[in-house]
Amino acid sequence: IKTLSAEDQVKDHSTGTRVVAGQIFLESGKSDSQSENEENFHSQEEEKENSLEELNSLEMSNLLNKDLEEAEIQSPVLTAIGGTADGEPCHFPFLFMEKEYAECTADGREDGRLWCATTYDYKKDQKWGFCESEEQSNKRRQMQEAEDVYQIGMKIFNESSKKAQKKVAYQYLLKAADMNHTKAMEKVSYALLFGDYLKQNIQSSKELFEKLTEEGSPKGQMALGFLYASGLGVNSSQAKALVYYTFGALGGNLILCIHLVLLSQWCNFCVAKTCLKIYLICFPVASDISLTGGTVVQRIRLADEVENPGMASGMLEEDLIQYYQFLAEKGDVQAQVGLGQLHLHGGRGVEQNHQRAFEYFNQAANAGNSHAMAFLGKMYSEGSDVVPQSNETALQYFKKAADMGNPVGQSGLGMAYLYGRGVPVNYELALKYFQKAAEQGWVDGQLQLGSMYYNGIGVKKDYKQALKYFNLASQGGHILAFYNLAQMHATGTGVMRSCHTAVELFKNVCERGRWSERLMTAYNSYKDGDSNSAVVQYLLLAEQGYEVAQSNAAFILDQKEASIVGENETYPRALLHWNRAASQGYTVARIKLGDYHFYGFGTDVDYETAFIHYRLASEQQHSAQAMFNLGYMHEKGLGIKQDIHLAKRFYDMAAEASPDAQVPVFLALCKLGVIYSLQYIREINIREVFSHIDMDQLLGPEWDLYLMTIIALLLGTIIAYRQRQHQAIPRPAGLRPAVPQQEPPPEHQAPQ
Repeated sequence: IKTLSAEDQVKDHSTGTRVVAGQIFLESGKSDSQSENEENFHSQEEEKENSLEELNSLEMSNLLNKDLEEAEIQSPVLTAIGGTADGEPCHFPFLFMEKEYAECTADGREDGRLWCATTYDYKKDQKWGFCESEEQSNKRRQMQEAEDVYQIGMKIFNESSKKAQKKVAYQYLLKAADMNHTKAMEKVSYALLFGDYLKQNIQSSKELFEKLTEEGSPKGQMALGFLYASGLGVNSSQAKALVYYTFGALGGNLILCIHLVLLSQWCNFCVAKTCLKIYLICFPVASDISLTGGTVVQRIRLADEVENPGMASGMLEEDLIQYYQFLAEKGDVQAQVGLGQLHLHGGRGVEQNHQRAFEYFNQAANAGNSHAMAFLGKMYSEGSDVVPQSNETALQYFKKAADMGNPVGQSGLGMAYLYGRGVPVNYELALKYFQKAAEQGWVDGQLQLGSMYYNGIGVKKDYKQALKYFNLASQGGHILAFYNLAQMHATGTGVMRSCHTAVELFKNVCERGRWSERLMTAYNSYKDGDSNSAVVQYLLLAEQGYEVAQSNAAFILDQKEASIVGENETYPRALLHWNRAASQGYTVARIKLGDYHFYGFGTDVDYETAFIHYRLASEQQHSAQAMFNLGYMHEKGLGIKQDIHLAKRFYDMAAEASPDAQVPVFLALCKLGVIYSLQYIREINIREVFSHIDMDQLLGPEWDLYLMTIIALLLGTIIAYRQRQHQAIPRPAGLRPAVPQQEPPPEHQAPQ
């Protein structure tokens, strides 16, 4: 879903407004108060522009010189080669077959070679020559053939969602790549790197990336920088990685926006100049986001899934989706609206599908559901391949939904009055509907209301109110709200200037770019058992600063599931990414860092460093696991002075922090009690204790008689118990005592 271009915005909105990333700027046709507000706004914008000019004057002059050079290169004087006017300059336009040509043409030739006339009238003067040599002509035809093959492959790839068809498409792309087609080489090289529809082959992908880099491809430069940063297929070199990243960013690679943000944050040169540069770099990311807030970014941590198998990952099971589809077919309106939203935005294991979204919304709207009507209005307002853009149809749906009190419809109606879509521009009505939507918590209404207060449209300019509504919209996850807040913090508009806060917010914007969809692709690869493909994808996203990708890459390496990484390199690389994830506040990663230093995984055994990481996880994230580990280290005296009292304290804190820790804490406390008792006995002198005890004074003068009586009773009890136990032993059934068998007496023999 894309926003309108600048020309369309000016055309489609009122003649006096333009929109930049969800913010509205006035141009003409305003009231006096609005004009005064605009003058203040323009004066402030001029100050910002002046600061930009002062900070970037050298860079701007370099860019201007570069543009002038490119303009000169783009319009060279062509010289005829061969023909009847060899060496003479081509004449544009020239007349051939009663048609004027402003560029070289292949018309009239069967071999397809380009030619031009050196005078205006070719028929009259017959002066002509080729625009290219035979070698250049052959190369051009070869590239045209490669382009045709590439287009066939892309057509097959885009028209089918079946994996088998996509593999067929990549065979065409492979053929085009062999013919040195740049875009085909980019797609094939990434497919080889990730194992998407082609067998994973990092060495082959590296060779293609090097070839692309020589041709100046920003995608090739970025990928080669990633290989050097991660050490895949090459020896790791952060210096080379930085060089390739820089060239890729200068070439316009938006993915490197996040790299620049992270560099400014980690290298401690976050100043106003840097913030303004990041703003200029991240603007295309924000401008690519529609007013619905962009696609859903699903963040699933593999470590959390293993630790808590029953915890919902955010993915919908296939059986559950089928159940909702069954309800929708039976006429369940809520199921229809829910499935419509899932297919409209995508996410949670459901692919984006505007056709199905439209069908579900249509069914629910026909049943009178206001939410479905409002979303149909949004689909018609924005337009797509499935739903043609129509302000009139969108307005009808928005009005129906708004009349029923639906906040989505109210916000859509406010947009119509604000931009003049199908109705005359009316800022008062726009403000009214945005307020109604914002009161019900709808993020679009909050965002647009903040924009109106920020720019003083229909209301008096009020930065505090703008900040309030941008904050509310950002809590709902609206990307443009993050972007606007970042601008305010970067320029100090309505708030104290804070470059670090601005950088964090800009990073949030960048992480919601189109490339974030790779997170789900990596997750699906891992679930399908392809850990090598998953780890490469997570490593790429980890380089871009995604905390989820960093922790997931570390998890796969920690489990030794990726065979493409050498066994000796597994733990050191996992340690690096656990460290990066921990620096972004992930508790499990912080505990893992403690474990790695405790056991010596990927580093030397260092109890003191392990203790520091456990303490940070305990203090900052209140982790029960970290508290338990601290208790153990205090108990054993590892990395810290042995202290049984502090050990008990941390064990108790762990039991309070998590119910799951109560059983291990109970066992640990029992063990601690035994250790404490033994330690106490060791510390005292038994003979000295008994020498100070006066039994006559303690038990009386006849204490020995009492003791003998007690002993006698105990002995009697034991004897009685043994006798009862002996009598209670049952005899085995069916057994009888053995009776010796007597031989029969000999018979008297008759005398012989």
